[in-house]
Amino acid sequence: MRYLVLVTCLLLSLLAPGPSRAQNVAPEKPRTTRILFVLDASGSMRAPWEGQQRWDVAKNLLSKMVDSLNAYPNLELALRAYGHQHENKENNCEDSKLEVAFAPKNAGAIKARLKTIEPKGNTPITYSLLQSAQDFPADRTARNVLILITDGLESCKGDPCATAVALQRKHVFLKPFVIGIGAEREFGKQLECLGQYYNAADVQTFRTILGDVVAQTLAKTTVAVNLTDEAGRPVESNVNMTFLNNVTEQPEYNYVHFRDAQGKPDVLDIDALQSYDLVINTVPPVRQQNLPIRPGKANVLTYKTPQGTLWLQNPSLTPNPYGTVQAVVRAQGNAATVVALPFGSRQKLLAGNYEVELLTLPRQIRRISVKQGQETAVTYEAPGILNIVSDLKGYGSIYKLNNDESQTWVYNLPDGGSSKINLPLQPGAYRLVFRTKTATGSQFTDVRNFTIRPGQTSSVSIFGR
Repeated sequence: MRYLVLVTCLLLSLLAPGPSRAQNVAPEKPRTTRILFVLDASGSMRAPWEGQQRWDVAKNLLSKMVDSLNAYPNLELALRAYGHQHENKENNCEDSKLEVAFAPKNAGAIKARLKTIEPKGNTPITYSLLQSAQDFPADRTARNVLILITDGLESCKGDPCATAVALQRKHVFLKPFVIGIGAEREFGKQLECLGQYYNAADVQTFRTILGDVVAQTLAKTTVAVNLTDEAGRPVESNVNMTFLNNVTEQPEYNYVHFRDAQGKPDVLDIDALQSYDLVINTVPPVRQQNLPIRPGKANVLTYKTPQGTLWLQNPSLTPNPYGTVQAVVRAQGNAATVVALPFGSRQKLLAGNYEVELLTLPRQIRRISVKQGQETAVTYEAPGILNIVSDLKGYGSIYKLNNDESQTWVYNLPDGGSSKINLPLQPGAYRLVFRTKTATGSQFTDVRNFTIRPGQTSSVSIFGR
């Protein structure tokens, strides 16, 4: 009776309203928890198990379980059985039936029906899962839980694992519980993909597991998240956190992290029947996979998210010939963009090493180190302006002259268009190479070197015109 006492104690403080999906808005009335027991009644359940038939053990323990749950509010139970309407030789792969529909306080109906069911036929698990989608009433606020009790694998060539995931994606039910009774360890490996799998190799283990599974279903679970610096001090906060269902990849909860005046994070209710990844939406984000959440416990999770601030500081030149300059931030050694920002803005970044590409002309790369709690400023020299006074149609390019006398391409003049432009450039030495559209050979190319100085205009004429 230990498992009945455990469930009873948990229920006294549980079955209270929890947070709704994604929007985190509590429903106006207490949420209903619905538990559908999907019970194997195939022919193999007649096999002996410690002096009794497997069916008799499962029937008796399930009867005691539903009886212990009968008096509690906001809880509805239902029973679906499979493999009990047709003999095994008929190979019927649609032998599955909702024997007792969801209703409050219906333990008597479930116990009465269990007494009349006789195990006979196949093991159509996939078909039973598909049919279970119709068993749960249409109710977006309810917690729908499926507990599958089986002693065998799918016998009708279906794919129960893919079906279970598809039904979770449609929010038909939460991550299922699967109890394999009298099963070998290898048997369980083929059912783990269905949901949370438990191997009940003996009767006592089955009794304990059944109680624990129901207790988990009804347990109030909380989580508090500490966001720390490198030294482990909980100093970070005000960051969006997304709890992702790591089966469906869909967000279940979104919260903006909060710490009180004593530095403690707030405590959040969470449904422990699902498995989660946590995305801490720093820049770049931090993803923690398979959160170690214990059902019925006050879980405290701690992750390092040290942050500093990047300040993109404009040069002291008004007006700026560039207008608004953008910058692209990447982690050093990684080509992926972390964030793109305009100069004049500040952005928190995870502590670490970054490359900041300044979209000036020419573009520039700054390598920086962002440190916890510190501000790192990045700026650029005030530009000057290249003024090409010649109005010629042709083809030309501008190159930056490097210290080693090499040149780096910077800009192409409008192809076949006028050469007369005003172009903001970073200070430095440059070269203009140009040929007119009407020239009869490459030898009629003009090359002009010039220098750009901050805040000044440098005029260049082509072919002395």
